[in-house]
Amino acid sequence: MRKIAAVGAILLWSTIAFAQDRTITVASTTSTEQSGLFGYLLPLFSKTEGVEVKVVAVGTGQALDIGRRGDADVVFVHDRVAEDKFMSEGQGVKRFDVMYNDFVIVGPKSDPAHIAGGKDVVEALRKIATAKAPFISRGDKSGTHAAELRLWKEAGVDLGAGKEGWYREIGQGMGPALNMASSSNAYLLSDRGTWLSFKNRGELAILTEGDKRLFNQYGVMLVNPAKHPSVKAKEGQAFVDWLISPKGQDAIAGYKVGGEQLFFPNASH
Repeated sequence: MRKIAAVGAILLWSTIAFAQDRTITVASTTSTEQSGLFGYLLPLFSKTEGVEVKVVAVGTGQALDIGRRGDADVVFVHDRVAEDKFMSEGQGVKRFDVMYNDFVIVGPKSDPAHIAGGKDVVEALRKIATAKAPFISRGDKSGTHAAELRLWKEAGVDLGAGKEGWYREIGQGMGPALNMASSSNAYLLSDRGTWLSFKNRGELAILTEGDKRLFNQYGVMLVNPAKHPSVKAKEGQAFVDWLISPKGQDAIAGYKVGGEQLFFPNASH
């Protein structure tokens, strides 16, 4: 009986260990999580590959830092400048384009800065600053925050002056930022995917869109197992390969909210 119990314990332990080995951690953005994309994609991947995915959804800067510490197997983010730096440090094996959408400026329908209908995002930001209209910034070193700061710089706006009252950094993800903008009738730079899946819009609407500078590319990288031996390279690479495969790309294209496609596949190989 003791031998049987011992064998049973070994088999149970082996099963648990195998299951754990088939689980990877993906450090990604709040936009991929809060838009509902992962809730749609990951069951499809797990069913195909038999690998479970745990997502840590933070800003892109934080996601890359998680990768740098070796605390994730894959990073899936959207700040090309920061991604290239990550790769130049030898932290990733290879970077692949996966998909894109775009950013939009949302704001109150009353539009005190008078930006509605314009396509020039830099001009829109100048008008918001001139009007000292309330603006919510994620302020969390995310890909969206990085894009926002680049646009303010291009607009020639001194955000130090903005912090007198109209410009507010909250250090939170896209969902909380949208909620705060909705409750305070403020302007905000949002990725379109999270905006389309956002329910608590209040008086907010898309006011500026269509500028090529609002293009929002997502990339994926396997964390370098040569630097971090704990990385599950085989399972992590399986996730990367699936995302950029025809099946993964079709799945991304198939994710819609209210009939609208949130992300557009454009995988590189």
